[in-house]
Amino acid sequence: MGAQQRVYKQRIRSAQGMKKIFKAQEMIAASRISKAHARVLATTPYADAITRAIGSVATHSDEVAHPFLQAERSISGRSGILLITADRGMAGAYSPNAIRAAEQLANTLRDQGKEPVMYVVGRKGDSYYRFRDRAPHRSWTPYKEHELPDLGREIAAVVTEELLTEDLDRHIDELFVVGHRFETRFVQQTRSTRLVPLGLVEAETAEAAPTFPLYAFTPDADTVLEELIPRYVEARIINILLQSMASEHASRQRAMKTATDNAETQIDKFTRLANTARQAEITQEITEIVGGANALAGSGRTER
Repeated sequence: MGAQQRVYKQRIRSAQGMKKIFKAQEMIAASRISKAHARVLATTPYADAITRAIGSVATHSDEVAHPFLQAERSISGRSGILLITADRGMAGAYSPNAIRAAEQLANTLRDQGKEPVMYVVGRKGDSYYRFRDRAPHRSWTPYKEHELPDLGREIAAVVTEELLTEDLDRHIDELFVVGHRFETRFVQQTRSTRLVPLGLVEAETAEAAPTFPLYAFTPDADTVLEELIPRYVEARIINILLQSMASEHASRQRAMKTATDNAETQIDKFTRLANTARQAEITQEITEIVGGANALAGSGRTER
Protein backbone atom coordinates (compact mmCIF):
# COMPACT_ATOMS: atom_id res chain seq x y z
CA MET A 1 0.00 0.00 0.00
CA GLY A 2 1.40 3.36 -1.03
CA ALA A 3 1.75 6.39 1.22
CA GLN A 4 -1.07 8.29 -0.48
CA GLN A 5 -3.44 5.35 -0.14
CA ARG A 6 -2.57 5.00 3.57
CA VAL A 7 -3.48 8.68 4.13
CA TYR A 8 -6.88 8.20 2.49
CA LYS A 9 -7.56 5.03 4.51
CA GLN A 10 -6.75 6.90 7.72
CA ARG A 11 -9.14 9.72 6.80
CA ILE A 12 -11.86 7.19 6.01
CA ARG A 13 -11.47 5.62 9.45
CA SER A 14 -11.62 9.05 11.11
CA ALA A 15 -14.77 9.99 9.20
CA GLN A 16 -16.39 6.66 10.09
CA GLY A 17 -15.67 7.24 13.78
CA MET A 18 -17.18 10.73 13.67
CA LYS A 19 -20.19 9.40 11.78
CA LYS A 20 -20.90 6.91 14.59
CA ILE A 21 -20.74 9.71 17.19
CA PHE A 22 -23.00 12.02 15.19
CA LYS A 23 -25.53 9.25 14.51
CA ALA A 24 -25.67 8.33 18.20
CA GLN A 25 -26.23 11.99 19.17
CA GLU A 26 -28.97 12.31 16.55
CA MET A 27 -30.80 9.23 17.86
CA ILE A 28 -30.52 10.39 21.49
CA ALA A 29 -31.91 13.85 20.64
CA ALA A 30 -34.74 12.33 18.59
CA SER A 31 -35.76 10.08 21.49
CA ARG A 32 -35.88 13.04 23.91
CA ILE A 33 -37.94 15.44 21.78
CA SER A 34 -41.27 13.70 22.41
CA LYS A 35 -40.81 13.68 26.19
CA ALA A 36 -39.72 17.32 26.21
CA HIS A 37 -42.70 18.32 24.04
CA ALA A 38 -45.04 16.44 26.38
CA ARG A 39 -43.71 18.50 29.32
CA VAL A 40 -44.33 21.69 27.33
CA LEU A 41 -47.93 20.66 26.59
CA ALA A 42 -48.46 19.83 30.26
CA THR A 43 -47.31 23.25 31.54
CA THR A 44 -48.61 25.61 28.84
CA PRO A 45 -52.35 25.45 29.78
CA TYR A 46 -51.58 26.34 33.39
CA ALA A 47 -49.36 29.27 32.36
CA ASP A 48 -52.05 30.54 29.97
CA ALA A 49 -54.80 30.13 32.57
CA ILE A 50 -52.95 32.03 35.27
CA THR A 51 -52.16 34.80 32.76
CA ARG A 52 -55.88 35.20 31.99
CA ALA A 53 -56.73 35.02 35.69
CA ILE A 54 -54.44 37.94 36.45
CA GLY A 55 -55.92 39.87 33.53
CA SER A 56 -59.40 39.19 34.87
CA VAL A 57 -58.50 40.43 38.35
CA ALA A 58 -56.89 43.56 36.96
CA THR A 59 -59.80 44.21 34.59
CA HIS A 60 -62.63 43.80 37.08
CA SER A 61 -61.09 45.61 40.01
CA ASP A 62 -60.40 49.34 40.10
CA GLU A 63 -58.56 49.16 43.41
CA VAL A 64 -55.77 46.80 42.37
CA ALA A 65 -52.28 48.20 42.95
CA HIS A 66 -49.26 45.98 42.41
CA PRO A 67 -45.74 46.97 41.27
CA PHE A 68 -45.79 44.37 38.47
CA LEU A 69 -48.90 45.96 36.93
CA GLN A 70 -47.37 49.42 36.51
CA ALA A 71 -47.06 50.11 32.80
CA GLU A 72 -43.84 52.10 33.16
CA ARG A 73 -41.60 51.43 36.12
CA SER A 74 -38.54 53.64 36.35
CA ILE A 75 -36.88 53.40 39.74
CA SER A 76 -33.31 52.23 39.15
CA GLY A 77 -33.15 52.35 35.34
CA ARG A 78 -32.02 48.71 35.25
CA SER A 79 -33.68 46.03 33.09
CA GLY A 80 -33.19 42.32 33.67
CA ILE A 81 -32.63 39.93 30.73
CA LEU A 82 -32.92 36.21 31.43
CA LEU A 83 -31.06 34.40 28.61
CA ILE A 84 -31.61 30.66 28.14
CA THR A 85 -28.88 28.79 26.27
CA ALA A 86 -27.67 25.20 25.98
CA ASP A 87 -25.49 23.53 28.57
CA ARG A 88 -23.79 21.37 25.92
CA GLY A 89 -22.62 21.87 22.36
CA MET A 90 -23.47 20.10 19.10
CA ALA A 91 -26.84 21.87 18.91
CA GLY A 92 -26.32 23.90 15.75
CA ALA A 93 -27.40 27.55 15.88
CA TYR A 94 -29.56 27.11 18.99
CA SER A 95 -27.37 29.01 21.47
CA PRO A 96 -25.91 31.56 18.99
CA ASN A 97 -29.43 32.61 17.95
CA ALA A 98 -30.50 33.15 21.56
CA ILE A 99 -27.32 35.09 22.37
CA ARG A 100 -27.77 37.25 19.27
CA ALA A 101 -31.35 38.06 20.27
CA ALA A 102 -30.23 38.95 23.82
CA GLU A 103 -27.49 41.25 22.50
CA GLN A 104 -29.95 43.01 20.20
CA LEU A 105 -32.36 43.48 23.11
CA ALA A 106 -29.56 44.79 25.35
CA ASN A 107 -28.52 47.31 22.67
CA THR A 108 -32.14 48.46 22.33
CA LEU A 109 -32.38 48.98 26.09
CA ARG A 110 -29.12 50.94 26.14
CA ASP A 111 -30.45 53.19 23.37
CA GLN A 112 -33.43 53.88 25.64
CA GLY A 113 -31.11 54.92 28.46
CA LYS A 114 -31.55 51.71 30.48
CA GLU A 115 -28.90 49.44 31.94
CA PRO A 116 -29.30 45.76 30.98
CA VAL A 117 -28.64 43.20 33.74
CA MET A 118 -27.91 39.69 32.48
CA TYR A 119 -29.22 36.50 34.08
CA VAL A 120 -27.90 33.50 32.14
CA VAL A 121 -28.93 29.85 32.06
CA GLY A 122 -26.50 27.39 30.43
CA ARG A 123 -22.76 27.10 29.89
CA LYS A 124 -22.83 28.50 26.35
CA GLY A 125 -24.27 31.86 27.37
CA ASP A 126 -22.19 32.04 30.54
CA SER A 127 -18.91 31.37 28.69
CA TYR A 128 -19.87 33.87 25.96
CA TYR A 129 -20.10 36.75 28.43
CA ARG A 130 -17.20 35.67 30.65
CA PHE A 131 -14.90 35.38 27.62
CA ARG A 132 -15.69 39.02 26.83
CA ASP A 133 -15.09 40.14 30.44
CA ARG A 134 -18.81 40.84 30.89
CA ALA A 135 -19.69 38.29 33.55
CA PRO A 136 -23.47 37.95 34.00
CA HIS A 137 -25.12 39.20 37.17
CA ARG A 138 -26.34 35.66 37.93
CA SER A 139 -25.81 32.39 36.09
CA TRP A 140 -27.22 28.90 36.52
CA THR A 141 -24.91 26.23 35.11
CA PRO A 142 -24.71 23.32 34.74
CA TYR A 143 -28.28 22.10 34.88
CA LYS A 144 -30.08 18.82 34.19
CA GLU A 145 -33.22 18.39 32.14
CA HIS A 146 -35.26 16.70 34.86
CA GLU A 147 -34.40 19.56 37.24
CA LEU A 148 -35.84 22.32 35.04
CA PRO A 149 -39.01 22.86 37.13
CA ASP A 150 -36.93 23.30 40.29
CA LEU A 151 -34.51 25.52 38.39
CA GLY A 152 -37.42 27.65 37.16
CA ARG A 153 -38.69 28.12 40.71
CA GLU A 154 -35.23 29.14 41.90
CA ILE A 155 -34.83 31.66 39.07
CA ALA A 156 -38.33 33.03 39.67
CA ALA A 157 -37.58 33.55 43.37
CA VAL A 158 -34.34 35.41 42.58
CA VAL A 159 -35.76 37.74 39.92
CA THR A 160 -38.96 38.40 41.91
CA GLU A 161 -36.90 39.45 44.90
CA GLU A 162 -34.83 41.83 42.78
CA LEU A 163 -37.93 43.22 41.06
CA LEU A 164 -39.44 44.09 44.44
CA THR A 165 -36.38 45.08 46.48
CA GLU A 166 -35.91 48.71 47.49
CA ASP A 167 -32.12 48.44 47.24
CA LEU A 168 -31.31 50.51 44.13
CA ASP A 169 -28.06 48.59 43.56
CA ARG A 170 -30.05 45.36 43.11
CA HIS A 171 -33.46 46.55 41.93
CA ILE A 172 -34.56 45.95 38.34
CA ASP A 173 -37.53 47.76 36.80
CA GLU A 174 -38.54 45.12 34.26
CA LEU A 175 -37.75 41.56 33.22
CA PHE A 176 -37.31 40.09 29.75
CA VAL A 177 -36.82 36.41 28.93
CA VAL A 178 -34.91 35.38 25.78
CA GLY A 179 -35.43 31.76 24.78
CA HIS A 180 -36.96 29.55 22.13
CA ARG A 181 -40.56 28.71 21.38
CA PHE A 182 -41.14 25.12 20.30
CA GLU A 183 -43.58 25.01 17.39
CA THR A 184 -42.86 21.59 15.87
CA ARG A 185 -39.94 19.21 15.58
CA PHE A 186 -38.78 21.22 12.56
CA VAL A 187 -39.76 24.78 13.57
CA GLN A 188 -38.49 26.66 16.61
CA GLN A 189 -38.46 30.42 17.01
CA THR A 190 -36.15 32.61 19.04
CA ARG A 191 -38.19 35.13 20.98
CA SER A 192 -37.84 37.89 23.55
CA THR A 193 -40.74 38.05 26.02
CA ARG A 194 -41.41 40.84 28.49
CA LEU A 195 -42.72 39.25 31.68
CA VAL A 196 -42.73 42.28 33.98
CA PRO A 197 -44.59 44.66 33.82
CA LEU A 198 -47.47 42.35 33.00
CA GLY A 199 -49.35 44.73 30.73
CA LEU A 200 -47.55 43.52 27.57
CA VAL A 201 -47.90 39.79 28.19
CA GLU A 202 -50.60 37.68 26.60
CA ALA A 203 -51.52 34.02 26.83
CA GLU A 204 -49.79 31.69 24.41
CA THR A 205 -52.91 30.03 23.06
CA ALA A 206 -54.20 31.26 19.74
CA GLU A 207 -57.81 30.74 20.77
CA ALA A 208 -59.94 33.72 21.69
CA ALA A 209 -59.85 34.37 25.42
CA PRO A 210 -63.18 33.71 27.14
CA THR A 211 -65.27 36.58 28.47
CA PHE A 212 -64.93 36.69 32.23
CA PRO A 213 -67.90 37.50 34.47
CA LEU A 214 -67.65 39.92 37.36
CA TYR A 215 -65.88 38.40 40.33
CA ALA A 216 -66.11 38.85 44.06
CA PHE A 217 -62.62 38.60 45.56
CA THR A 218 -62.01 37.11 48.99
CA PRO A 219 -60.54 38.64 51.03
CA ASP A 220 -59.72 41.34 48.40
CA ALA A 221 -58.24 41.77 44.91
CA ASP A 222 -54.83 42.87 46.20
CA THR A 223 -54.44 39.71 48.27
CA VAL A 224 -55.47 37.58 45.31
CA LEU A 225 -52.86 39.27 43.12
CA GLU A 226 -50.18 38.84 45.79
CA GLU A 227 -50.77 35.10 45.49
CA LEU A 228 -51.21 34.95 41.70
CA ILE A 229 -48.33 37.09 40.45
CA PRO A 230 -45.42 35.08 41.95
CA ARG A 231 -47.03 31.93 40.55
CA TYR A 232 -47.43 33.66 37.18
CA VAL A 233 -43.72 34.56 36.97
CA GLU A 234 -42.75 31.06 38.10
CA ALA A 235 -45.10 29.32 35.64
CA ARG A 236 -43.95 31.46 32.71
CA ILE A 237 -40.24 30.90 33.39
CA ILE A 238 -40.70 27.14 33.79
CA ASN A 239 -42.72 26.96 30.57
CA ILE A 240 -40.09 28.90 28.60
CA LEU A 241 -37.31 26.72 30.05
CA LEU A 242 -39.15 23.59 28.93
CA GLN A 243 -39.88 25.02 25.47
CA SER A 244 -36.22 25.97 25.11
CA MET A 245 -35.13 22.46 26.12
CA ALA A 246 -37.45 20.88 23.52
CA SER A 247 -36.09 23.33 20.95
CA GLU A 248 -32.53 22.40 21.91
CA HIS A 249 -33.21 18.70 21.32
CA ALA A 250 -34.80 19.45 17.93
CA SER A 251 -31.89 21.71 16.94
CA ARG A 252 -29.36 19.07 18.03
CA GLN A 253 -31.15 16.38 16.02
CA ARG A 254 -31.04 18.49 12.86
CA ALA A 255 -27.41 19.46 13.42
CA MET A 256 -26.36 15.85 13.99
CA LYS A 257 -28.32 14.69 10.93
CA THR A 258 -26.43 17.25 8.83
CA ALA A 259 -23.11 16.22 10.40
CA THR A 260 -23.85 12.54 9.73
CA ASP A 261 -24.63 13.29 6.08
CA ASN A 262 -21.42 15.33 5.76
CA ALA A 263 -19.38 12.50 7.29
CA GLU A 264 -20.94 10.06 4.81
CA THR A 265 -20.04 12.43 1.99
CA GLN A 266 -16.43 12.57 3.20
CA ILE A 267 -16.28 8.77 3.43
CA ASP A 268 -17.51 8.43 -0.16
CA LYS A 269 -15.04 11.10 -1.33
CA PHE A 270 -11.98 9.53 0.32
CA THR A 271 -13.08 6.04 -0.79
CA ARG A 272 -13.07 7.20 -4.40
CA LEU A 273 -9.68 8.86 -3.95
CA ALA A 274 -8.26 5.73 -2.29
CA ASN A 275 -9.55 3.57 -5.14
CA THR A 276 -8.05 5.98 -7.67
CA ALA A 277 -4.71 5.92 -5.85
CA ARG A 278 -4.79 2.11 -5.68
CA GLN A 279 -5.56 1.87 -9.38
CA ALA A 280 -2.72 4.27 -10.14
CA GLU A 281 -0.33 2.15 -8.09
CA ILE A 282 -1.43 -1.04 -9.91
CA THR A 283 -1.08 0.67 -13.29
CA GLN A 284 2.39 1.89 -12.35
CA GLU A 285 3.47 -1.60 -11.26
CA ILE A 286 2.17 -3.15 -14.51
CA THR A 287 3.95 -0.47 -16.51
CA GLU A 288 7.21 -1.16 -14.69
CA ILE A 289 6.89 -4.93 -15.29
CA VAL A 290 6.11 -4.47 -18.98
CA GLY A 291 8.92 -1.95 -19.33
CA GLY A 292 11.38 -4.34 -17.69
CA ALA A 293 10.28 -7.22 -19.94
CA ASN A 294 10.67 -5.08 -23.05
CA ALA A 295 14.13 -4.01 -21.92
CA LEU A 296 15.20 -7.61 -21.47
CA ALA A 297 13.76 -8.59 -24.88
CA GLY A 298 15.55 -5.71 -26.57
CA SER A 299 18.92 -6.69 -25.12
CA GLY A 300 18.64 -10.23 -26.51
CA ARG A 301 18.89 -11.84 -23.08
CA THR A 302 16.52 -14.50 -21.85
CA GLU A 303 15.60 -15.37 -18.35
CA ARG A 304 16.72 -18.65 -16.86
